[in-house]
Amino acid sequence: MSVKAKKHLGQHFLTDESIAKNIADALTENGYGNILEIGPGMGVLTKYLLQKKPKVTVFEIDTESVTYLKEVFPVEQIQVNTSKGKFEIIEGDFLKSNLKQIFNQQQVAIIGNFPYNISSQIVFKAIENRDLVPEFAGMFQKEVALRIAEKEGSKVYGILSVLTQAFFDVEYLFTVPPTVFNPPPKVDSGVIRFIRKKDYSLPVDEKLFFRVVKTAFNQRRKMLRSSLKSFNLSDSLKEDPIFAKRPEQLSVLEFISLTKKLSENDF
Repeated sequence: MSVKAKKHLGQHFLTDESIAKNIADALTENGYGNILEIGPGMGVLTKYLLQKKPKVTVFEIDTESVTYLKEVFPVEQIQVNTSKGKFEIIEGDFLKSNLKQIFNQQQVAIIGNFPYNISSQIVFKAIENRDLVPEFAGMFQKEVALRIAEKEGSKVYGILSVLTQAFFDVEYLFTVPPTVFNPPPKVDSGVIRFIRKKDYSLPVDEKLFFRVVKTAFNQRRKMLRSSLKSFNLSDSLKEDPIFAKRPEQLSVLEFISLTKKLSENDF
């Protein structure tokens, strides 16, 4: 039995064993007893995760893949432990899941060969659950992976870059060509790793920080005094040099400083 890749689910099955092992090895296994894989397909990455100490839980929305993972995968993987205490399959949509409930507030690393069409949403969910997620590694469309890892001053630096790097240290690990997938995508892929910062709380209001970052980048070519007009900037605040900059010029720390200035302004 094999699973047919479904276009509407954005499935591109990885066929290269060495790359699958390299992605699995991106996890450090420090500080958690659970690994959550999103979209395992036929388990090419899963089998390398099962060789690690933490329990492996997989989230799969494709019923054909779920059947394969329940019936064929354990038989094929005789050399690894696929018992219920070590390996669990959850059929459903990761984006609609309650991670705190599933993992009973325990720490869990997230990993996967992510469908391109929902990869940004997966990152936002990891950020939302950062108190549970000390580590995150996975494969994205290369352009998205580079954007997440990029620093200020770049044209591709944006909302995802700032919001991820506010809470995680991000590293771009390696590039993966289309030829190692079935079917091959039209673009290169990139593997990145996030490791949660020791202090992952913000010294400013979190909702305001998110709002400032998103509002600023919604008009990324404009100076901040124009793009942040909706915050009713006072005349004295407009004179602050930071408002003469464009959002891509601001580091994460500067966005935190900007949020603090705005919180002190009567908007």
